[in-house]
Amino acid sequence: MLRTPFRVPRRAPADAGRPASPDRAARPRELAEAPVFTVFQRLASTPAGLTESEAADRQRRRGDNALPELGVGGAAGSAAARALAAVRSPFVALLAGLGVVFVLVGDPRGALTVAAVVLLSVGLRAWQHTRSDRALRALRSQVSHTVTVRRRAGEDSEGLRREVPLADLVPGDVVLLGAGDVVPADLRVVAATDLVVDQSALSGEALPVAKRPPGPGRRPAAPTVDRVADRVRRRLAGRTEVVGSRAEPVDAAALCFAGTSVVAGSGVAVVIATGPDTYLGTIARQAERARPDSGFDLGVRSVGWTLIRFMLVMVPIVLVVNGAVTGDWTRAAMFAAAVAVGLTPEMLPVIVTTNLARGALLLSRRKVIVKRLNAIQDLGAVDVLCVDKTGTLTEDRVAFACAIDAAGRPDAEPIDYAYLAVHFRSEPGDRLDEAIVAQLAEDGEALLADATYDRVDEIGFDHTRRRHTVVLRRGPGEHLLITKGDPDEILPRCGHARDAGAVVELTGAARGRAAEVARTYARHGMRVLAVAARQLPARPGGYREADESDLVLVGFVGFVDPVREGAAEALRTLRGHGVAVKILTGDNRYVAERVGAQVGVPVHDIVAGARLDRCDDAELAELVARTSVFAKLSPAHKARIVAVLRAGGHAVGFVGDGVNDVPALRHADVGIAPDTATDVAKAAADLILLDKDLSVLAGGVVEGRRTLANTGKYVNITASSNFGNVLTVLVASVFLPFLPILPIQLMAQNLLYDLAQLALPWDRVDAEYLSRPRRWDATGLAPFMLVFGPLSSLFDLSTFAVLWWGWHAGADPALFQAGWFVEGLLTQLLIVFVLRGRAAPLGGTRPARAVLLASGGAALVGLLLVLTPLGGPLGLRALPADYLLWLAVLLPAYGLAAHLAKSLGARSRSVWW
Repeated sequence: MLRTPFRVPRRAPADAGRPASPDRAARPRELAEAPVFTVFQRLASTPAGLTESEAADRQRRRGDNALPELGVGGAAGSAAARALAAVRSPFVALLAGLGVVFVLVGDPRGALTVAAVVLLSVGLRAWQHTRSDRALRALRSQVSHTVTVRRRAGEDSEGLRREVPLADLVPGDVVLLGAGDVVPADLRVVAATDLVVDQSALSGEALPVAKRPPGPGRRPAAPTVDRVADRVRRRLAGRTEVVGSRAEPVDAAALCFAGTSVVAGSGVAVVIATGPDTYLGTIARQAERARPDSGFDLGVRSVGWTLIRFMLVMVPIVLVVNGAVTGDWTRAAMFAAAVAVGLTPEMLPVIVTTNLARGALLLSRRKVIVKRLNAIQDLGAVDVLCVDKTGTLTEDRVAFACAIDAAGRPDAEPIDYAYLAVHFRSEPGDRLDEAIVAQLAEDGEALLADATYDRVDEIGFDHTRRRHTVVLRRGPGEHLLITKGDPDEILPRCGHARDAGAVVELTGAARGRAAEVARTYARHGMRVLAVAARQLPARPGGYREADESDLVLVGFVGFVDPVREGAAEALRTLRGHGVAVKILTGDNRYVAERVGAQVGVPVHDIVAGARLDRCDDAELAELVARTSVFAKLSPAHKARIVAVLRAGGHAVGFVGDGVNDVPALRHADVGIAPDTATDVAKAAADLILLDKDLSVLAGGVVEGRRTLANTGKYVNITASSNFGNVLTVLVASVFLPFLPILPIQLMAQNLLYDLAQLALPWDRVDAEYLSRPRRWDATGLAPFMLVFGPLSSLFDLSTFAVLWWGWHAGADPALFQAGWFVEGLLTQLLIVFVLRGRAAPLGGTRPARAVLLASGGAALVGLLLVLTPLGGPLGLRALPADYLLWLAVLLPAYGLAAHLAKSLGARSRSVWW
């Protein structure tokens, strides 16, 4: 009977021949399957390496082996690039144009006011971009790297190993790879010994893959679990179906790519591309391309054009009417310019930037770096969040999940035997071995194993055999052979199996049932190892592959990439906020299915990349609308899914950390990357999570909606109030023999109002508004202005009537102007509290203290200007005290009328409420 090796305290399971110039970047697909001789010929190199003079000459012509520095505001994140990014705003352009108008009509004070607003807005944005860029640079490693190459002193010299700086690598260099090395450039493997490379950052596959040169008669590399699972599925379905996406360069077994890392084995390879010509460099360039306009960008532009259209209509009308009535066309031109300013919410860039800066500050406290300020409001509009699996939903590691016997019953023996095989292994293990050690190797257990067994021999793992064997001695005259590996390789070598502590014959039917157990666990997204053993009498000499026969199947060990703690709760919270979640991964469909089920993403159908290749845009849009989990995706697939979602009207966020995620990060409305992501992914992203806890995103979504709400309050209320003022002026210009308000008074009124609105970023927002995705939609702005603007104008005209007949202000223009000045200011301040939410002004979410204090302060200053001599410089005179009684009647009536209009309008459409 096969005995348990020893009891281990355990935790609970959880174009050949064609010469080419070395200056031309080689095409990887052409070299992947070419003979070695052809590869060296194409690269004008030799197996002994380049000469030092050849390498230096190529470096001079091609440049250093380095990617451009990727920053926030441009390729290098320069100050000029950051300033240019800050200036790009339609509102900044609009205000700059108004400043020019003021200069042309000879109003320097107006020009200076506009210039101050523009500079303040641009300064705030540039400051935030600089702050984000510094934080991003602080995340980057400052470690310098060297590469082991083979080079020659001269044409007749032998090739010698030497270390060269990473930047000095050139095409044609012969590179020597070993375990732990980072692949320094794109390489063509010319010789390999069990070379295994982790390229998950490029492909999305969680497990490393074997790399080898092509050769006739060579068996294919060990199938990854993906291939095993695909083979299983085809057997079950009884037909052949392509599951993976169409061939990508990273799938070539003879190519290694810059940015990947060697996990095990060794190899010799020749450099085929460096720096920006590498696969990594190609994708990195996409991180610096101009991104498509986000929902926020489109919203801002539509709001700007709406205001410009109103201005283009109203300003000429005011100019003609006022000029015709007064006969003073110069003064009419100045007043028309003032009206243009009055129509424009001139503090909008500052209000928007202050809102965004406050949101960025709050997110920074949650360990989020905001690289693009507008992304905060885009985050509030997101209704579909696409998430890469590896390293985002999962922990990007392999962990022990279960140990079972041949019948599928829980059994500790397979993990015990597997631990012995790993512990006595002489060569570095892989991630599965690390998971076995992490599960069992606690204090004292290694000492126990060393005290109980001695290693006798070992038959090493390679990707042809797909198994590894150790031979141990426990006592005199007794050897124990333990083999672990691919179930497809282990099962045919087993004649018996453990069954409830006994060893029974493994018949054909029993062997089929055991194979089905392994396949079932693979279909559930696990990586499965088979473990078998054999007791032999001690013998001199070594062991060979022939001894890996007549084994006893101990059982299977399953591994998973654990789902990140809190991921399921975070996605549940996002769905509660109206954000649908889709998983986009380069891993296989079974792993994707398991992870989707664990985090609560509906898994009705899993679509693989190859299926997307067969769809046109219309078919893909329909497919994407009903599918939540996508597997075996290439970078192009991910980007196409995001683009199709956006074309369908969705605001899309994308979370990814690998090079393969860069195209999707750039196509999304909001690109999000963790701080452990590759540099190119972080450069492509808009937000960087210093903590991978996705619950931060739920808070970010809410903060984005709050920011949008407070910005919307200012835009809609201010634009409608300003429009009402312009209507009032237009009517008054026809009937009054003087201007109802001087340009400087109108600007002062707007300035007091706008300064009060600087507190809006701190205002509270109704919970109902925060419960679902919101985007800046200008379609409601014009109707809003056309309702509340005339309503405001109606009460203004009633004030005109009272001033004209009640206080006989027709004979005293200064009195008339002072009366409208204060009434216009107070009604503008009041309407903010009426229209800031759905509820009545005294119900619903209370306004923030900052808003109350700021509005109260502006009202107090306005009253002092018209009740004291302080308004003299503005041409205002003191009003009689009894005018305050009129205001006490007017303001509540205006508030009530506005609330009724709001209630009626809210039934038919939503503006920002």
